[in-house]
Amino acid sequence: MTSYKELGLVNSREIFAKAMKGQYAIPAYNFNNMEQMQAIIQACVETKSPVILQVSKGARDYANINILRNMARGATEYAKELGCEIPIVLHLDHGDSFETCKECIDNGFSSVMIDGSHFPYEENIEITRKVVEYAHQFDVTVEGELGVLAGIEDEVSSAVSHYTRPEEVEDFSKRTGVDSLAISIGTSHGAYKFTPEQCTRNADGILVPPPLRFDILAEIEKRIPGFPIVLHGSSSVPQEYVKMINEHGGKLADSVGIPEEQLRTAAKSAVCKINIDSDGRLAMTATIRRIFDEKPAEFDPRKYLGPAREALKEMYKHKNIDVLGSAGHALD
Repeated sequence: MTSYKELGLVNSREIFAKAMKGQYAIPAYNFNNMEQMQAIIQACVETKSPVILQVSKGARDYANINILRNMARGATEYAKELGCEIPIVLHLDHGDSFETCKECIDNGFSSVMIDGSHFPYEENIEITRKVVEYAHQFDVTVEGELGVLAGIEDEVSSAVSHYTRPEEVEDFSKRTGVDSLAISIGTSHGAYKFTPEQCTRNADGILVPPPLRFDILAEIEKRIPGFPIVLHGSSSVPQEYVKMINEHGGKLADSVGIPEEQLRTAAKSAVCKINIDSDGRLAMTATIRRIFDEKPAEFDPRKYLGPAREALKEMYKHKNIDVLGSAGHALD
């Protein structure tokens, strides 16, 4: 068994408490490969932000859990080399079973999510409590989920969303012992979060999605004051990347994300972790497509992955500074 402490990682307990006190959210960025990891660490060191490196089931299948664990070890050393020993969490995103969570805990993850939201309520409590009991033996923090997000990302998918029911959160948190709770208030997975029919168009003709249900969030905060809340599916789907992809051979029609100003509002509440994955995919893909289109003879991966990494870093810096408010808080 590998302890996350041997890898130089931290769990989420202390950084969540600081985030809620400081009214900002910790960025939770998904990664699958070296370039993504480098961009995340570079951005967070340059902005002095704590960070959560998220690993999905798709990432584990793609990159191998042992490679990802050692990449996280490398991330902590890389941050030191870049000049700032930022807090780094290695987190399992959407764990689908006790066995998956246990495997990650045993392999150096400092935080895991058990997603039992697709089960009946009592079954969700049972599996979440089982994961918590195992994880807490090793000081690993656990995220649970109530409510269902629509959309598709990796193997996580649902055709419809179900808002979190505030009347369940107190009972769920007490009976499971979870350290944080992912809720559903209108975010969704993937780049296609809303249909055009669900949106309105502003004066510039841009699709604007329905607002997040801050009333549900406020009621949840009232029922479990001071409890760490998580938002999944929080990519904003920057239209400059959508445009770049489409101008260079892609087909991303009517891709709509969560407005960044709404995420900034959420980050000033009990929401202390905000998950962003699709925006990173868009930034990398847009840059690579542009280079392939403009330089069709290029075949050196460094010549297109390098610029893609730089675009990703700049986008993450923007998120830390202007959206999540986490910049400058690594040394709190």
